[in-house]
Amino acid sequence: MKRWFYVIFLMVIILSIATACGDASPGETTESGEVSQDQSSPTTEAAEETILPPPVITEEEGNLEGQPPASEEETAQPVDEEVQSEPVAAAEEEVTEGAAQPMAPWSADDFGYGVQVHGNATVGDPADTMRTAKEGLGVDWVKMQIQWWLVHPDPDVDQWFFYDGVVDQAHENGLRLMVSVVGAPAWTRSDGTENGPPDDYGQYTAFLTEMLERYDGKIDAIEVWNEQNLDREWATANGVNPEDYVQFLQVANEAIKAHDPNIIVISGALAPTGGGDWVSWIDDFQWLDRALAAGLLDYADCVGTHHNGYNIGPDVTYEEAPSDPQGATAVFRGPFDNPHHSWSFKSTLDTYAEKVQAIDPNKKLCVTEFGWASSEGYDTYPTGFEFAQDNTLQEQADFITQAFQQMHDSGNVWLAYLFNFDFGNKGSGPEDDPVPYSIIDTQGIPRPAFEALANMEKPR
Repeated sequence: MKRWFYVIFLMVIILSIATACGDASPGETTESGEVSQDQSSPTTEAAEETILPPPVITEEEGNLEGQPPASEEETAQPVDEEVQSEPVAAAEEEVTEGAAQPMAPWSADDFGYGVQVHGNATVGDPADTMRTAKEGLGVDWVKMQIQWWLVHPDPDVDQWFFYDGVVDQAHENGLRLMVSVVGAPAWTRSDGTENGPPDDYGQYTAFLTEMLERYDGKIDAIEVWNEQNLDREWATANGVNPEDYVQFLQVANEAIKAHDPNIIVISGALAPTGGGDWVSWIDDFQWLDRALAAGLLDYADCVGTHHNGYNIGPDVTYEEAPSDPQGATAVFRGPFDNPHHSWSFKSTLDTYAEKVQAIDPNKKLCVTEFGWASSEGYDTYPTGFEFAQDNTLQEQADFITQAFQQMHDSGNVWLAYLFNFDFGNKGSGPEDDPVPYSIIDTQGIPRPAFEALANMEKPR
């Protein structure tokens, strides 16, 4: 299968040259609905006929964003050297040729409609992806994740080609780009793992500076880390410590603003969860309280927020969930039998806004990941995502559009990014966590949510 991927990759290069000549989880839950120690949210074409979905990619042909390659050899040389040498050199020349002209700063009064895209430029066609996001879905913003360890698996290895095409095509298509920068390489951490920040925060800021210089004028917002109230993302000697994160955010903010003060800095979104021991995980409300007290708002333009809506609608509070009609037929019983704030999109966002605006009435949320999973049409679902069975495709579409409208009308949200557009046909199948959230299916065919988002009015 990999040989076919190399052939396809080469064909794309040849076509690109020809064109130029002619004119880019919830945590484990139980069927009983107990609040687990990790309920994190998982790391979207009724368009014109000329806008086609990305090609079908299998797990063997390309790694899903956020998951490490199968071996160090694949990391260092993801494509055949003969195929790789020319496009990488061309990409290097294009990036360094001259800085892109940045767009005007995004107004603090405008609501931003966004969607997360698969950010690996070696999988699918970034040009088609970005053109479809802009022309088909009608969004202004896209989000992608940049894995530091993938760019620099070793201090002497440089693999920006994984992301060059996605960043460039977002800019070429007039889209605002938000990047979530995560995944410290093992060589930056004394414990030799990749599930936490570097021992020296200065190494992270150096990476941010390197990225911003490479993509000068093409990045509009940066989310600093991800779900740092879980040890799978923030494993340190001090546990999931909010005060440590605020220091991390401070130095990141300084580096970003030194390069361009107009880039929006977003604090890393938390995983909605309950309980916790402050070592392996902690309730997101408790974590946020301590981080706010430590000065988080001094170093963020908006507060990152995650919520993936399980099997209740976006307007249902956790207190209302037990009497919600959805519970009558639900397979997954969590929101109905074990009420907790982490189940509810509305309770989570409303409480975050209340806590933040008690300190700064003008500060808003940036919802960097939200969505509803549906396994309708598939014969399986990801382990731990039993709630995906309870959402029909039509409910997925309805919940998504309702959530966008709800966030806009609340006045508490600045930017919102749907999870996700195009992971559906870029994983190994419906058992992959992001696939049931995608608004295209495993064959690249738009689901009802695609058309609903495309046709939704998008007032700023």
